[in-house]
Amino acid sequence: MAPDSVKRKSTEGDGDDTVDSKRHAGESQPIAEESNDIEMGEFEGLPEDMSSDDEEDVIEAGDDMDDDEENEEQTARKSRKQVFRPDIMNLGPDEELVPDSSVYKMLHRVNAQWPALSFDIIPDSLGDERRSYPATAYFVAGSQAAKSKENELTVIKLSNLCKTQEGDSDSEEESDDDMDSDPILESKSLPMVGGTNRVRVNRRACESGEYMCASTNETGDVYIWDITQHVKSFDTPGIATKGKVNKPAYTVTAHGRVEGFALDWNRHVPEGCLITGDISGRIFISNRSSSGNWTTDKRAYIGHDEGHSIEELLWSPTEKTVFSSAGSDGFIRIWDTRMDGRVPALSLKASTSDVNVMTWSDRLSYLLASGHDDGSWGVWDLRSLNPSTVSTASPVASFTFHKSPITSIEFNPEDESVVAVASEDNTVTLWDLAVEADDEEIQQQKETETDLKDVPAQLLFIHWQKHVKEVHWHRQMPGTLLSTGADGFAIWKTISV
Repeated sequence: MAPDSVKRKSTEGDGDDTVDSKRHAGESQPIAEESNDIEMGEFEGLPEDMSSDDEEDVIEAGDDMDDDEENEEQTARKSRKQVFRPDIMNLGPDEELVPDSSVYKMLHRVNAQWPALSFDIIPDSLGDERRSYPATAYFVAGSQAAKSKENELTVIKLSNLCKTQEGDSDSEEESDDDMDSDPILESKSLPMVGGTNRVRVNRRACESGEYMCASTNETGDVYIWDITQHVKSFDTPGIATKGKVNKPAYTVTAHGRVEGFALDWNRHVPEGCLITGDISGRIFISNRSSSGNWTTDKRAYIGHDEGHSIEELLWSPTEKTVFSSAGSDGFIRIWDTRMDGRVPALSLKASTSDVNVMTWSDRLSYLLASGHDDGSWGVWDLRSLNPSTVSTASPVASFTFHKSPITSIEFNPEDESVVAVASEDNTVTLWDLAVEADDEEIQQQKETETDLKDVPAQLLFIHWQKHVKEVHWHRQMPGTLLSTGADGFAIWKTISV
């Protein structure tokens, strides 16, 4: 591993106070630059100039040093590449982090009029294993507007996403001329009242030709949307996206206006099956019949401690009747809808704090990872869990690198050992669980780079994004991620994965 440099830049005063810093990554990890929110549709690229010609401020080394020693110390500080550690360091009020373009194959950011707590990637018909540039991606996001009536669900197409890494001679990607092309953003909005807590797209959309998504609303309702016309209108001129198609196809009212965050589609039910949870601890399942009519079973699944909310719900990637729930009581519970009594089959104490998010591995369905409110996260082997052992179970891997709540976690669909983790510390970290802690190369690097002394060997990359809330891997573009934060969206691919 050979970390590269990024800039930590102060915005105070007439000149820039820059400190070269080096980041521990699978190769390395840079950070994204802060910017003010602007209207949807304007992209931000990488800075053209990664350095400053302005005179740099210098921290006094000590009153007892003579001028020569001071100059030597100043020179050393300027040339030394420090690791910026989000687990032990904080940015000052007038500092921002600027990305190192050499460690991103692609990094594009788009600002939104209103921030989005949640989004989901829309499957498309452009093919799998897409590694060439320029790239295209579709996704849907729900807003958190200043006024309830100004909210909307927005369907977005990003195209002409060119490689941003300079100096890479990979011939399969694109020409230098393409790197100067501007990305293109197209969007269709569906108005609604109330901010969106979470949004999820039915993964069967591409094979069925019907693009269904669901959103939990701060009003307590859950909306199911048919966004087929909106998605197709990007590539087929003349398709109407007004009137009835901008209204929910169905509204889940079983929660009784009690706000919720958790929801998931059952990929094993072609007609459509949605599970939803609320902050009172109730879980409901809604199904669509072959004729297209939706119904919600009013009998709730209740299994988390009284007074605790449902934070996450996931259907099993392999079992049609199995789902998992995570709660603010610190438990992960595994359910089977075939069981009588609507009680969990297993209850696992995963954390002493809230379990905020979970991810179930598509490639190894017995691996379930959870992210917690205390900043820790862990991976659980479900094969080792049964009613007699679950009370003493421990994760097969766990990390406490983040010191702020985990807001999103997701296994790489291409590699079950790689996990993306978002935290309230303004970072998305990428991890490779296959790396051994005593790896000889890593140990040698830690001996020479003292800043990496306490960094877990499995940490590959750190991406900085202000108030990042959610991150997803693009299943059709290996290694590509999308993330959302206070200043909009980012689509990026690193040299580490």
